[in-house]
This record gives sequence, structure tokens and C-alpha cells, in this order.
Amino acid sequence: METPPGGKTRMLSVEEALERILALVQSLPVEHVSLLDALERTLGENICANEDIPPFPNSAMDGYAVRAADIISASRAQPARLRVIGQAAAGQTPTAVVEPGTALRIMTGAPMPTGADAVVRFEDTSESLFSPMAPGDDRRRQEIEVYAPVARGDNVRAAGEDIRAGETVLTAGSTLRPPEIGVLASLGRARVAVHRRPRVAVLATGDELLEIEEPLRPGKIRNSNEYSTSALVLRYGGIPVRLGIARDTVEDLTNKLRAAVDQAVDLILTSAGVSVGDYDVVKTVLGQMGQMNFWQVRMKPGKPLAVGVIAGIPLVGLPGNPVSAMVSFEQFVRPALRKMEGRRGWRKQTVWAIAEEDLENSSGRRHYMRAIVTERDGRYWAKTTGDQGSGILTSMVSANALLVVPEDVRFVPKGDSVLAQMLD
Repeated sequence: METPPGGKTRMLSVEEALERILALVQSLPVEHVSLLDALERTLGENICANEDIPPFPNSAMDGYAVRAADIISASRAQPARLRVIGQAAAGQTPTAVVEPGTALRIMTGAPMPTGADAVVRFEDTSESLFSPMAPGDDRRRQEIEVYAPVARGDNVRAAGEDIRAGETVLTAGSTLRPPEIGVLASLGRARVAVHRRPRVAVLATGDELLEIEEPLRPGKIRNSNEYSTSALVLRYGGIPVRLGIARDTVEDLTNKLRAAVDQAVDLILTSAGVSVGDYDVVKTVLGQMGQMNFWQVRMKPGKPLAVGVIAGIPLVGLPGNPVSAMVSFEQFVRPALRKMEGRRGWRKQTVWAIAEEDLENSSGRRHYMRAIVTERDGRYWAKTTGDQGSGILTSMVSANALLVVPEDVRFVPKGDSVLAQMLD
């Protein structure tokens, strides 16, 4: 614990604790992976286009490629009549030249023929009046009536309309979502450089824990923290390396932590054994194996936190209560993972919501209340999920947000605004 003169333990602010944790981690190196394996990863290079996208002018819809000047006065009363000189589908390169008084039937995505500068859609031609062509019926191939004018460039996708050759399309630090994957595919990038996903050792501690397949016994509980923590690691881009349960002995905990070091993980997460009154074995082993600090953070739930380094690997010791562990993960571990993944930012989305009930905070700590935020009539509304005890894991199941009540606020009356940190 950090103990200032006078002997009383000083509680860190959430911001100070986070700053210290982020100082322990760095962005991981990049690796080249196949395009789909890069989804939701962080780009590790700038992407410049070697070619225009689209690479050629093409039709934006099904219709007829025409010279706009030929149909400038076209109307239903006085249609323009054009001779049809051929047809082009996507993937075909038309060889016919559109000269005055002619048109070429064209499908969406087909290259524009020489001489044409616009496309008139089928709906504005006599094609819309024809029944499906019977065998031998070639009227549409001979002549077409056009009922509406178009301007030059109408319904045509110009070469380079989306991307110009030489343009920087994506920058390092971008998150590769499906749209970015599509852009990379259009540029012919089968592999791409992304930051390596952090490998995170997950270890639960305590003699009271059972494996989840085991039947309950008196005084025992199942090991839920290992799974919820591993799921959070997965959700935020990491690779969990599950180490199971460490019993409350120096030998077992030491062996488990050595296993984490041997597997060359990038971060170690433990749960339980870091609060005042916990068995000294966890603090003892962590202190013997590395440089550790045991903090109290001015937050509720999640006051106890252990942070340090073992064999060069950052370690965060989360509280043992399930909700405390998850809330602490969201505030501290998630930002650390985002930094390791090369992300530009790590802040959760927040909204201001109207409290639908009185909110009390007598702890003197920043209170993260599990809540449901909904949108009605253009405003956000928030209601807690019920019992806010740190052992009520179902309060997280029901929640889509954490209401953040500041340290110096003791009471938020119904109808006042409160900051909501969105979980989903």
C-alpha cells in the first residue's frame, strides 16, 4: 500500500491509477496477417493506393450509355429515338463506339463505352414498356425511346471516384472494421501489417474456488472470475492464456506465475488476494517474484488493486468479487489492452442520461452503478439494475452501462443528469 507520513493509506484517484498502469505497457510489434485475420485489429502501416478505384469509368445502374447532348430535349411527349448498337455487362469491355444518335445497353458496373458520357436508366426509356423478350424479339437491340434528359456524368462512376492512385487511404492506428477490410481488398492487399494481439495470462486465486464442472461443496464457489475475465480479454482484442486456479499456498501460486512467465505472455491478470485482510500469501508471492504495489483506488466497487511487474511482465491484480473485478477491468485493463494493440484511443463511449430514480453515494468514492440506459423521445434515461452489491454478478448481466457518480457527489435526485459509461 502507499502510506504517506502519518501512516494512513492514501487512496489513488481512478485517473492516477490508470496513468500508472498505462505507463507499464507499450504498443506491441506488428505482424503480417491474412486480410480476414486482420478484422478488428489495429493497422500498423500507412496504406497508399497504387491505382484508381474504380479503375475505369463504369455505369452506376442498369440502362443505356448515351451522349447527353442527344437527349437534351427528351420528354414523354417528344421522346428521343436512339439506335441500339450493342450491350455490355459487368466484366465485359465494350468495343462499340457510341456516336450521335446511338446508345449501348449497359448493366451496372460495366465499363463505359467510348463516346458515351452518361447513362439513362431503363425506367426512363421504352424498355420499361416491353414485356420480357420472346425468342427472336430484338426490338430493344434495334431502337430505344428515351423520355427524360440526362446531364454529362449522370449515373456514371468516374475512374478514381472513390480512391485516387497515390492517395493515403488508411493510416497506422486505424481499427480495421469490415469497411476497411473491403477497401484493402479493393486495393489487392491480401496481407496487412497489424499490431500483435496481447497474450494475457488469467489466474484466479483462492482455496474456496472449484472448477466449473465440479459439484458445489460446503464453503466452495465455482471459478467464475477466470471465465468472465478471459471473456473480457477476448472481447477487447487479447488472447487469454488461462492458468486455472492457484491455491493459497506460496508453492502453488509461485508455480502458476512461473508458468505465465514461461509462456511469454504480455500481461498477467490475477483476481483476489489483494485487499486488506486477504491472506498474505498472494501479497508475499507477488512481492517476492517482482516489484509490486498494492493500492486502494477511490472507486466503488473495486477499491483494492495490485499493480507491478514480474520478470519484465506487467501484472494487474484485480479484486476477488466478480463485479469489482469486471468494473476494474473496464477502467484499467481495457485501456492497457487498447494501448498494447496500438489503438489511438481507449475511452468508452459516454452519454448524459436522466436518472429515473434517486442515486445515493455515501462511500466518498467514485461509484460505478450498473444500469440500463434507454433512449426515449431523443433523450437518454437511466435506471439501475437493482442490488449494487459487488458480488451480484447478475447486476452486470442486466446492465448496458455504468453510471458514474463522482467522489464528491453524495446524492443524485431523480430527474437530474448523470454520466453513463456505455458497456455495449
